[in-house]
Amino acid sequence: MPDNQGLSHLSDHFLIVAVVLYSLAVIAFAADFAFGRRSPVVTRAKAEVPDLVPAGVAAGGVEDGAAESGTAHDAAGPDASGVGPASTRPGSTRPDSTGPGSTGPGSTGPGSKGPGSTAVARLGGQGRQPAVPVSRLVGIALTLTTAGLALHIAGVITRGLAVHRVPWGDMYEFVISVSCVAVLFFIGLMIKYRPYHLGLFFMAPIVIIMGLAQTVIYTPAGPLVPALNSYWLAIHVTAMTLASGTFMVGAVLAVVYLFAERHTRRVAAGLSTRYGEVFRLLPSAERLDQIAYRTVVFAFPIWTFGIMAGAIWADQAWGRYWGWDPTETWAFITWVVYACFLHARVTAGWRGRRAAYIQLVGFGCLLFNLLGVSLFITGLHSYAGLS
Repeated sequence: MPDNQGLSHLSDHFLIVAVVLYSLAVIAFAADFAFGRRSPVVTRAKAEVPDLVPAGVAAGGVEDGAAESGTAHDAAGPDASGVGPASTRPGSTRPDSTGPGSTGPGSTGPGSKGPGSTAVARLGGQGRQPAVPVSRLVGIALTLTTAGLALHIAGVITRGLAVHRVPWGDMYEFVISVSCVAVLFFIGLMIKYRPYHLGLFFMAPIVIIMGLAQTVIYTPAGPLVPALNSYWLAIHVTAMTLASGTFMVGAVLAVVYLFAERHTRRVAAGLSTRYGEVFRLLPSAERLDQIAYRTVVFAFPIWTFGIMAGAIWADQAWGRYWGWDPTETWAFITWVVYACFLHARVTAGWRGRRAAYIQLVGFGCLLFNLLGVSLFITGLHSYAGLS
């Protein structure tokens, strides 16, 4: 069946408009950091409603900073509110309250260290952070991002309808699909964790990737390479697309974490910092580390399944499960690096900077597999569609 060029052009238009909307969203996010106005009442409330940690954990008792500590913040559930029954709010009447207005039997009054005191307050703890005030510019940016995502999805779908197959048969289709998954996953993180101000740091790379997709690596709609004409394309490449998009989100979180952690160390050392207002609006370094870890935990099994599905497909297509083709090799290297990240995190307690570096090495291997191997190394997976 011939390709539908009308739908192909419609897909191109959808994606171009999506890039425009994403670009406007980046401008809105950046303008919020520069000019956004926030209610001082809400801002003050953020500072006055800290998260809670178990009693006995002193504010200064973390040896290497919040992000480098061995505290088990990964054990906290994703919906941890940070405000438990042992509330420290003034006027609390909970039995375990430690607030100055407490009337419960476990209360020992302000500054108590007795058995009734079950929690102490510490800013930037492991629970959900108090909501940072959202300005109108952030609302505009989120609206533009959501609208751009809708057009992005429409562009991917119409591309598939135009070629009568799943739309990831060449590098261009794979890149627009991976970036679509990444934006969709990031929107999910914003709904769950509400780190709205991370939008600037995430959407800027998306704009660059989509811009390159529409210019440098654009490939017109065309028939599928005969070797890819299999139902395994929808299984293997779909898994790799989902995992790659999610790993992209984790990599952005790791980069932001490294800057936030450095800022935290400078503040703790009493050194001056130029971007204090920026980091005040972002989640704490510890929270960024935690979300990045959970992102990798989500993506790693999908990547593993994608490699196994690819091996089964290779056996059907070439008569062997594994042949150390460059793409296979680098997919395996990527898997090993992310496995090392998870293993070091769980068994050795590696968190913070060391874990972030390992994660970024893994994402670097993924990028090299996608771009370097596909464009510059000839192999059985040379289906980029670029001349």
